[in-house]
Amino acid sequence: EKQLVESGGGLVQTGGSLKLSCATSGFSFDDHAIGWFRQVPGKEREKISCISSNDGMIWHAKSVKGRFSMSADNANRALYLQMTGLKPEDTAVYYCAADVEGSCMEFDYWGQGTQVTVSP
Repeated sequence: EKQLVESGGGLVQTGGSLKLSCATSGFSFDDHAIGWFRQVPGKEREKISCISSNDGMIWHAKSVKGRFSMSADNANRALYLQMTGLKPEDTAVYYCAADVEGSCMEFDYWGQGTQVTVSP
């Protein structure tokens, strides 16, 4: 069974930092792309970062580039999202996900989400 479990969310002030973690099981990073998404109630889910297993490329959305950094620990099957320079508009539920095709295009497995709230 493929599982993803996020942790590390919380309340932080504007300009602060948080590091999200995602513990995974049941699949390999060698043949699954892994990514981070976020969603605000009433808005579409936004893909913010991804590591492709097809070519190893790491992609970040323009909205977070330079502030957020995604990494992966293959040995421990964990992925991370280091967030710095947080802004109130970063407030959302953050999800990690896995894509069986490895391309960062369509994600098949999702965690339950962790809330990040940035106060003004």
